[in-house]
Amino acid sequence: MAETSGPTVLDDLAFLDELIGTGPQTWDVIGELPVELLRELGAMGLLCAEVPTRFGGLGADSRRNGELTAHIGGLCSSLRSIMTSQGIAATAVRRFGDRAQRQRYLGELTGGTLAAVGFSEPEAGSDLAAMRTRIERAGDTVTVSGEKRWVTGARYADLLLVLGRDGENAAAVLVPSDAPGVTVEPVLDPMGCRAAGHSRVLLDEVRLPASAVLGGGGHALALLFTTALSYGRMSVAWGCVGILRACLRAATAHAKVREQSGKPLAEHQLVAKHLASLFTAEQVATQACRQASERWDAAAPDMAVAAVLAKHVGATNAARSAGEAVQVLASWGAQDGHVVARAYRDAKLMEIIEGSNEISELILAEHALEHS
Repeated sequence: MAETSGPTVLDDLAFLDELIGTGPQTWDVIGELPVELLRELGAMGLLCAEVPTRFGGLGADSRRNGELTAHIGGLCSSLRSIMTSQGIAATAVRRFGDRAQRQRYLGELTGGTLAAVGFSEPEAGSDLAAMRTRIERAGDTVTVSGEKRWVTGARYADLLLVLGRDGENAAAVLVPSDAPGVTVEPVLDPMGCRAAGHSRVLLDEVRLPASAVLGGGGHALALLFTTALSYGRMSVAWGCVGILRACLRAATAHAKVREQSGKPLAEHQLVAKHLASLFTAEQVATQACRQASERWDAAAPDMAVAAVLAKHVGATNAARSAGEAVQVLASWGAQDGHVVARAYRDAKLMEIIEGSNEISELILAEHALEHS
């Protein structure tokens, strides 16, 4: 549960605009984030703001953390992706770690240490039963072997939260990225979130102390993944709100001043239709996220489904609306690094990560059938 007193650092997020500045335009082109900025934000507790203050975090509730995520998502989806990974790692530690692990790892995650999360594998995305990564215990040590694909932030990470098979069950283990047997291979030229540090991670019989396994392991596979993915879906959903807000700002600002046939674009009805669509999409996605955050903070039985709904609504609206924003700006927004050009590429990935549109629709349909 979130703490009741609101963290003052989140009361006014304007300082982030100055801190991040125009960096996202360059980061998108070169495909790299400044690590020193990531560590600075991490040490401020901003990469996983829901961590309680007793562990060095900001103690934000889901709504406030969501607005932070949307704000950063509107500035840079690659940076928001790092927030998502850090938040998933912190959520897993809070939910499955023992007291000593929570004290140690949450303190690190709010102190500048960077984390990435390994879900997907070459033959296992949403099909959890196909997972091949093994976490095998022998006395006071564990051995981790497997391969993870599209691990966001792995290029920058100090710790890798790796999910894998633990006998007939599942486990999550925190692996130092520089441990012997760990190889991180960056994904070259990703379509979107180009600076997010997506990587392939190879784990070749990596030996670690058993204390690196959260809660000793032996968790139900579905529970472990649903907990981690639910946070990820919430974060992506709020990030999509940020994308939508950035597109709406850029499109309306351009339409007010750019003239065509002697009058501003905004006065042309077909352009106004795009602006109305952008505004509607942002409002709908925001409301879906607010509802999901309320369910999350209340630990409601349908909180996981609410997260799926928010992610699905946010991603589909962001992908469609980013295209409309590019249409409004035309050549002005068709250059790499421009906010709507980034949004156009980044938003499409949002329809794939943390469960594709099709997976989301299957989950929502199953929920509808069970509760109708």
